[in-house]
Amino acid sequence: MTAGPGGVNETLTEVGQVHGTDGATAVLGKTDYSDDGGQQSKSPAKIAFERLRKDRIAVGCSIVIVLFLLMGIFAPLIAGLEGQSPTEPNYDLIGDDNLPIFYTNGDHWLGLTSNSGYDVFARFVYGIRPSFSIALIVTITTTIIGVVLGLTAGFFGGWIDRVIGWVVDFVLSLPFLLFAIALVPIMTTYLVPGGQPTTGEVQKIRIAAVFIALVFFGWAGLCRLIRGEVLALREREFVQAARSLGSPTKRILFKEMLPNLTSVILVAFTTSLPAWIGAEAGLSYLGVGISLPTADWGLDIALGQQQMQAFPLPMLAPLVGLLILVLCLSLLGDAVSDAFNPTTRR
Repeated sequence: MTAGPGGVNETLTEVGQVHGTDGATAVLGKTDYSDDGGQQSKSPAKIAFERLRKDRIAVGCSIVIVLFLLMGIFAPLIAGLEGQSPTEPNYDLIGDDNLPIFYTNGDHWLGLTSNSGYDVFARFVYGIRPSFSIALIVTITTTIIGVVLGLTAGFFGGWIDRVIGWVVDFVLSLPFLLFAIALVPIMTTYLVPGGQPTTGEVQKIRIAAVFIALVFFGWAGLCRLIRGEVLALREREFVQAARSLGSPTKRILFKEMLPNLTSVILVAFTTSLPAWIGAEAGLSYLGVGISLPTADWGLDIALGQQQMQAFPLPMLAPLVGLLILVLCLSLLGDAVSDAFNPTTRR
């Protein structure tokens, strides 16, 4: 901080840091000094959000993500502009070669899929719904599980830490793709009497299998990350002071330590969401996830692949949409990570 000619202090522009004798660095909030000598303290979270507001890439990605979300929410209205349904086949518009008899027209803006003749535009606007909703629920669930188990393992240590560590190592050692592929027939065998499920039952089983597979493999990495952060936090002075004052364990975990993990959790959340969107689309592409006639971008990419050379739009539309959404979410996650890092200069 420097003093101006008239004795007015200029605004501090960087986040303060205090270096202890043990080498640890504590991040302090920024203090703004006004012209009248008053002080206004800013928390690290407020500083991070100010950085995000000034980041053009983060703002642009946020706008694109909101547009995609609005498209999914108002999919019936948007598809209604064309007047087509995403699940209604048009067999009369498919030729003898199983390809559409036209490229695009006024009734089908992006053309039709091969074989069944589903409308590509209607399926595109509806296709974001299963991908984003499943990924969002999986991200929330894995974040809760990972944070709770990571807090428990890091704070208590001992045999609890060892058991949770063994489970994490076991989960991370399993092959994700083989587990997901095998889960569908296993659940069908044990959940459907007689082994002859209806179309609705198959769809529910597939959605449940995708959700279980993603959650089962998704929490372990965050648990290990939170455990490492907690191991460092539990030796800090404010935690030791809370212990010496006789604070209950629940208060120490969720009132003292958890708020200090907010930035780590937020960064992990924003970076996990695009990964699970891509994973769900990949499973649907391989025939493990969502099945017809439900619209899903991964499934539609697989359908459009069959007619790529003659009619590329049925494949390019969901592929480009998935690429843009995942890219914007990934860039936003990187921006959030940089914004909460006090050593980053953006």
